[in-house]
Amino acid sequence: MIIIGEKLNGSIPSVGRAIAERDAALIRDIAKRQADAGAAFIDVCASTPEEVELETLKWMIDLVQDATDAPIAIDSPSAKICAAAVQYCNKPGLINSVSMEGGKADVVFPVIAASGWQCVALLSDDSGIPKSAEKRLEVFDALMQKAAQYKIGPERLHVDPLIEMLCTSEDGIEKILATMKAIKALQPAVHLTGGASNISFNLPARKYINRAFIILAMAAGMDSAILDPLNKDMMGLIYAAEALLGQDEMCIGYINAFRAGIFGEK
Repeated sequence: MIIIGEKLNGSIPSVGRAIAERDAALIRDIAKRQADAGAAFIDVCASTPEEVELETLKWMIDLVQDATDAPIAIDSPSAKICAAAVQYCNKPGLINSVSMEGGKADVVFPVIAASGWQCVALLSDDSGIPKSAEKRLEVFDALMQKAAQYKIGPERLHVDPLIEMLCTSEDGIEKILATMKAIKALQPAVHLTGGASNISFNLPARKYINRAFIILAMAAGMDSAILDPLNKDMMGLIYAAEALLGQDEMCIGYINAFRAGIFGEK
């Protein structure tokens, strides 16, 4: 599982305060702890007004790169901000995110085309979030065609089928799982990702829903997730699921992660 560490987000009150107060030590500490816990990318989201967002992202990116070698996931609702922030990163990372909405892909894809940068791609377009798996697959096809125009291979895309709240769903997660399975059948090299905690919004005891979802999604092909790598219970379940799904030969990854204290007792 490719873990995209979600803890450096200005919408989290403690991080928002750290950004406002320019608390560099806290930003560095959160970045390092996520990397040490197994995050493949450190997501950096300023959640500030757009007029100061790029400056804030640069400040955060510099601190993260000072604390860890883990690549950056640039996270902004603005495709222009994402594209502009690439220049501040020491190595290729991950753009979070583009979609087929409002020409966002045509802003980001040219910037990362001739590079090792990867990109989260949302299955939405100018009509909004598709209501059916079939429509989401149509958006997926359009995204793949757009990526191909810029010679961006499927292995560089982390497709987010748009995980919605379970409490407003009519079919549980059937639509999401069907979309994931179809994408993997069409393009096995594509990564499947998403915000793991989105599923449980407005429900009590959210951790149980989140944990059950991640296991079911992994069985459907999900191999990338935006989540909290400091949550040892979740990380333990992910390593266990990889072993059970035959993705961890001789359970070496599970054993090494346990010994490293990423989950369980040290």
